[in-house]
Amino acid sequence: MIIALIIIAVLVVAVLAWAIGTYNGLIKLRNLVQEAWRQIDVELTRRHDLIGNLVETVKGYAAHERGTLEDVMRARSAAMAPGQSPAAQAQSEGMLTQALGRLIAVAEAYPDLKANQNFLALQNELSSTEDRIASARRYYNANVRELNTKVETVPSNIIAGMFNVGREEYFEAVGEQREAPRVDFGQRDSDIPPPSSYTGHEGTPEARP
Repeated sequence: MIIALIIIAVLVVAVLAWAIGTYNGLIKLRNLVQEAWRQIDVELTRRHDLIGNLVETVKGYAAHERGTLEDVMRARSAAMAPGQSPAAQAQSEGMLTQALGRLIAVAEAYPDLKANQNFLALQNELSSTEDRIASARRYYNANVRELNTKVETVPSNIIAGMFNVGREEYFEAVGEQREAPRVDFGQRDSDIPPPSSYTGHEGTPEARP
């Protein structure tokens, strides 16, 4: 009888230890997803600021291109709307990417604008920001994939259901939004490793400005 009670106690402890470990693992993954999204948010904010400055620069040389300029600003405003889900944000950013591509195409017709140092600097900064967004997106999606796998598979889905740990949305461009080489300067699909800050060597990413 005593041996049976000991066995039962050991099994209970083992189950509790597994449950606690699984729960802690799920919470860690959820926190990583949230942290990764904040980093994307920081880079998107920078992207929106750069695009606003780019529009102002183009306006100084091509003010009569009102339709294109207004399209970009409308798309920028939509992308900056607060409270969007990752999927909705990805759609908004895709529309902004398309509008920005048309703006860059317009700029090609103005040699003085193309040679403007401010315009060139903004293009370079935007290119670097696109690189960081692509890297942050890959890191975020990798964590989402790992979390969703835990949430959906047995037996960790039992703990996820008990504590309301649900699936997270991916952040990725789809369809035509993926085809915008003019905006990302041909670097959207380049193999860029996650920034070192993601490995924990440089601290937690800063919050959205």
